[in-house]
Amino acid sequence: MIIKSLCRIWILLGIICFFTGCNEKIEPGTTGTGPPASIKAATAVAAISNQAFVYEAVGTITAQNSTTLSGKIMGTVKAVNVKEGDIVKKGDILVILDERQVAADLRQSEAGLSEARKAEAAAISARDAARAGAELAQATYKRYQKLFNEESATRQEFEEIEARHRQAQAALSQAEAMVAAARSRIQQAQATVSGASISKKDAMIRAPYDGIVAAKMINVGDLASPGSLLLTLEKTGGFQAELVLPEHHIQTVHIGQSMDVSIPGQKDSPLITGMIKTIVPMADQRSRSFTVKVILPENVLLRSGMFARASIPVGEGGMLLIPESAQVVQGQLTGYFLVDDARIARFRLMRTGRHFGDQIEIISGMKPGTRYVVSPPVELKDGIKVEDAS
Repeated sequence: MIIKSLCRIWILLGIICFFTGCNEKIEPGTTGTGPPASIKAATAVAAISNQAFVYEAVGTITAQNSTTLSGKIMGTVKAVNVKEGDIVKKGDILVILDERQVAADLRQSEAGLSEARKAEAAAISARDAARAGAELAQATYKRYQKLFNEESATRQEFEEIEARHRQAQAALSQAEAMVAAARSRIQQAQATVSGASISKKDAMIRAPYDGIVAAKMINVGDLASPGSLLLTLEKTGGFQAELVLPEHHIQTVHIGQSMDVSIPGQKDSPLITGMIKTIVPMADQRSRSFTVKVILPENVLLRSGMFARASIPVGEGGMLLIPESAQVVQGQLTGYFLVDDARIARFRLMRTGRHFGDQIEIISGMKPGTRYVVSPPVELKDGIKVEDAS
């Protein structure tokens, strides 16, 4: 019984497998194509080339001439006639300060001058009187001296006349000193009046030259004191780039050298050719760098405070350069296709450095004399034979 049952099961399974295999359908498909046997591409041989080393100096655009106007007297600001961005002419009144205190000082100085002149007149009168007395005492002294020599006058009389003569001379000297002191006081009073007059003029702050108002640091009603900042004025006529150069590159630049300056903030802005006018002789103690000022021609796009960059040649040396088109990026790997003696392409890793136009510096991964694919096609794979396209 058991054997018969097993036979039936095996027969049933055979029938099921038979019908299942007969019902399978073979779907149409495509036969995959393999990689091409060879590919045409331009190749080149890596070689050492001399390339100028360039230092990217950065800096700031500033006006060639900039002045910060400050107050010379103390007074309340009565008027501010300009604002940031206003264009002014030389002599324009920019700020007006309250001049009442200055006017009072001027009147006081003038009164002191008047008193000094009166004192001088009194001193001159006293000197004239002392001079007349001295002349009379001189004449009397000479007369009595003659009489004393002729024994017509006593010694006592002569000595009294001689004492009077000396007193008259001393009085004259004192009177002349008083006149000199009075005249000195007049000079002092005149200087005070002159200073007060100048201070009165200082109540009006005028533009020292044609320019543009860059900053305003005071408003109407503020109290201005001597030295307090009022306005910053930039002279029209050009800007300059103040670049920072490390001390080990300072010997590569000189006064009068031409230099191309770029303004990264200005899109599609061409390079501006300037000239080095000043090399500040003292280095910054913290950064050990020097400031180089490059004079730029007039340009309506330039504004103070803009970021500037300049490429400064600082030497020359040999380096391995290849076209940037030869670089192949696969994920996070950077490499190139080497072409071996059998003209088979082999992907090799490399490490790159600086860019020089459309070329890149090879730091490692390639040696001089290595043949490589200049512009690898997309279908180029490792192991494919390369036929020179030229």
